[in-house]
Amino acid sequence: MTSPRATDEVVDLVSRLIRFDTSNTGDLETTRGEEDCAKWVAQLLEEVGYVTEYVESGQPGRGNVFARLAGPPDSDRGALLVHVHLDVVPAAAEDWSVDPFSGAIRDGYIWGRGAVDMKDMAGMVLALARQFKRDGVVPPREIVFAFLADEEAGGTWGSHWLVRHRPDLFDGITEAVGEVGGFSLTVDRPDGEVRRLYLVETAEKGLAWMRLTAEGRAGHGSFLHDHNAVTEVASAVARIGAHTFPLVMTESVAEFLTALSEETGLEFNPDTPDLETALFKIGNLARIIGATLRDTANPTMLSAGYKANVIPQRAEAVIDCRVLPGRQAEFEATIDELIGPNVKREWITHLDAVETTFDGHLVDAMNDAILAHDPQGRTVPYMLSGGTDAKAFAKLGIRCFGFAPLRLPPELDFAALFHGIDERVPVDAVLFGTDVLEHFLLHS
Repeated sequence: MTSPRATDEVVDLVSRLIRFDTSNTGDLETTRGEEDCAKWVAQLLEEVGYVTEYVESGQPGRGNVFARLAGPPDSDRGALLVHVHLDVVPAAAEDWSVDPFSGAIRDGYIWGRGAVDMKDMAGMVLALARQFKRDGVVPPREIVFAFLADEEAGGTWGSHWLVRHRPDLFDGITEAVGEVGGFSLTVDRPDGEVRRLYLVETAEKGLAWMRLTAEGRAGHGSFLHDHNAVTEVASAVARIGAHTFPLVMTESVAEFLTALSEETGLEFNPDTPDLETALFKIGNLARIIGATLRDTANPTMLSAGYKANVIPQRAEAVIDCRVLPGRQAEFEATIDELIGPNVKREWITHLDAVETTFDGHLVDAMNDAILAHDPQGRTVPYMLSGGTDAKAFAKLGIRCFGFAPLRLPPELDFAALFHGIDERVPVDAVLFGTDVLEHFLLHS
């Protein structure tokens, strides 16, 4: 009897993963579901013969699962880490047209929280890991499968904890693939042909959440006050919110824009007038690409006072900062100038930017896998404006890429689905991605 293929069960696995409510609120008291989901994944891996290791990363219930598939015994190549996260951002059911944790399959899509971020990839990896073990596959190098907790809150109780406290889990690993990359962007060529660019993540902006604090003199709201903490913080926030950081062309972004120009015949380069606006010619993905052209600092929270007629002694604000590779020192100098001497700043979360080059055997294997299943495809590098668990693994010297392949309908606003209402992924895209990922892993 022929053993089941990964594509036979992947859609069901993605749906079942979504049914685990692994909402990560960022609060240890209210985050749930990671343990149950991780243990279910471990069970399915053990069912086909894997020896798994279940690890709780510093807090009860923060479940992580690791399994290794051995490569050739005489191989001198480092292992490949294939990592996914099992947690998702919360969802308000009343805003959705389906139960966000139903994993419903309808209209050619798998619906639910995590469908694209990133239980689709988790399902693909799980299905392929099971297929490889059933078939007795020996990949060209050892593969380490990792199903992780807490990515949606920065990985403090997931990847970063594991790197600090269990570095042995990553012994021998030299390269890694995870989210967010491998998805298609359809563009029209000048000759009338259609080309699908598959964006491979080679870089991520730094993620830094900053708290601003001002101290003043408390007093009655009817008096004159020359040291008002609310005014100090509000003025600093206004200056930051109005500031535009300079356009900086990093290697990953420059390579992406060059490829985009080659395929479309349009000009996308640092000299293009109002480059951010010009990018909207490529559709909704322009929001992601545009955010990688410069540093950003967006005020997100304000806190001060407890009564209408009391001047508070303290006022605070939180700024969501995203910093390009190599720009940290210049970024901080600009922020210090904007906030002035009377406002203090501190990092709540600070994760460095990461970037690698778009070359080497692994990149060739990605391109070959795409072309094997989509002759109109082309892999191109790009930078993610957000962050992933790659930030933790890069600290170990692991070369990280985002490659979760999906061939998407041109009309689908893929960027809006991340953390969005009615998150969903096309069934055909998942089946395509499973085939591509299989080819890639067998030739990586």
